[in-house]
Amino acid sequence: MAGRIPSAWMDELYARTDIVSVVSNYVSLKKDGRRYWGLCPFHNEKTASFSVNADLNLYHCFGCKAGGTVVQFVMEMERLPFIDAVKFLAERAHLPLPELQEDPDYERKRSQRERLWNANRDAARFYHDKLWQPEGKAVLDYLHKRGLDDGIIRKFGLGASVDRWDDLTKYLLGKGYTQDELGQAGLSVIKGDHAFDMFRNRAMFPIIDQHGNVLGFGGRAMGDAKPKYLNTSDTPVFNKRKGVYAINLLRKIRDLKRILLVEGYMDVVAITQAGVAGAVATLGTALTNEQARLLKRYAPEIWLAYDGDEAGQHAIERALDIFETENVPAKVLYFPDKLDPDEFIRQRGLQAFTSMKPMSAIAYKMQRLRLQHDLENQDGRTEYAKACAEILKKVKEPVELENYLELLHVQTGFSKDVLLAQIGVSAQEMGQNNPTQKREQFFVKRMRQPEGYRTEQTLLALLATMKLPAGMVKEEDFSDELLQEIAGKLLTGTPPTEIIAQAENEMLRQAAGEAFNMLDEAQRENAAAVAEDCLRNLQIFRLQQEINAVTQMMRDAQTPEKRADALKEISALSKELARLKQGR
Repeated sequence: MAGRIPSAWMDELYARTDIVSVVSNYVSLKKDGRRYWGLCPFHNEKTASFSVNADLNLYHCFGCKAGGTVVQFVMEMERLPFIDAVKFLAERAHLPLPELQEDPDYERKRSQRERLWNANRDAARFYHDKLWQPEGKAVLDYLHKRGLDDGIIRKFGLGASVDRWDDLTKYLLGKGYTQDELGQAGLSVIKGDHAFDMFRNRAMFPIIDQHGNVLGFGGRAMGDAKPKYLNTSDTPVFNKRKGVYAINLLRKIRDLKRILLVEGYMDVVAITQAGVAGAVATLGTALTNEQARLLKRYAPEIWLAYDGDEAGQHAIERALDIFETENVPAKVLYFPDKLDPDEFIRQRGLQAFTSMKPMSAIAYKMQRLRLQHDLENQDGRTEYAKACAEILKKVKEPVELENYLELLHVQTGFSKDVLLAQIGVSAQEMGQNNPTQKREQFFVKRMRQPEGYRTEQTLLALLATMKLPAGMVKEEDFSDELLQEIAGKLLTGTPPTEIIAQAENEMLRQAAGEAFNMLDEAQRENAAAVAEDCLRNLQIFRLQQEINAVTQMMRDAQTPEKRADALKEISALSKELARLKQGR
């Protein structure tokens, strides 16, 4: 969707979307009063502090402070950017996207996608059932021979296509799918009036997206059939450049520290069975930019664990370049003796695998360059140093650069000053703080008075209920900058869901989410009376602060006149304070 999404359309999406229903797909909720509570999916806890407010269509965790609208929840749980989360919910609510509302073909396309997803799902079940029947024995024997047990076979939904021309095609036609739909899904090949199965006599690997939709298949040939691996061609629901095998399992892993990117489907299945979490593979193609961006949502960095042969090493170099382009941190697991990850685990054990330390992208590229140059002669060392210098130009952290320079100095004999000059950095610059390397702190320390801030929070929550008389609360009633900004938005008519959805930073979103979800039933029902108490308490609190400040000024006063003036001010403020307290 290009451009800004119309507010009216987003309001319609929120109105059609039940946040309790959406969250319940991920969190077990129990109703308590007008809210629902459960264990937070964003941090480990034993006591439920995760609240879903159906009235405001918001969620908030009082433990880790995560919170937002149903769109933010889907973004976090499904690792989707904002636009894709909106599309996800729009599909669920059968709400056409803004630019498609006038498109007469929208409903046909949506219905087509659902039909193809359903056809692929039924095909996956058909293949899986065949695997356990006598005609699937050859494939099952092959999977067992590769070391897979029945549990992992079921977890990945592996199956068997038998050696017949139209086994699947007849089955799906019998379930009501048309020949044209089977062709569009890539399940059947259409020749004139005849259709036959795309996959025959193969071990079948269903390719499932992050939402659980079966998009297509990879088939590993039994015997000498070519190609050895056959993948579904691009279809209206499948594009091999954009998907990743086993991405559906990644979304179930919370706080994943790294993704392990391997070359093949069988590697993913085998190392997952061995106990290694977070393994995925590309879909029969070299890594693409689209796949790199997809993986970026699920973990802070990627470890490349390609085969140890030369083809695998070339693929690693290409993948590192793509991850660098997409600003995705990537490291490399280097397997000796040209082993692939599955072979390494089977030969040397899981402990040997998990104890392996990944190489940084820079260290790996330098290692590859070393294999291409003869360091036994001066020309080789010179060319190697020049090639490494080009790589080291991309290192921004001085400490890291120092480590690589030390290694390169030992390998080539060139001094660090010479190597720095080749890179284009002076020794003086290495010792200085580079302002471009300083990261702006996302959260800053903010000095708050606990009593006053808590009261301002309550007042803001009451303002969000839209139950206060007009003019009762003003922006200047809030001294906290964030709360004042949120109050200003509420006073101009911006609903709470929109404030959180459009929050410019995480601090604003957290402050709004915490305030909007803090009222109990009594406070909500008596909003005006509670707001009066809050305003009076804030006046008392601020008067007391002012008295304290003037008292300190009196103590610091250098002349009797200044002390007398301060004393008069303290007396007047104290009378006002007493009046307010009596009024309470």
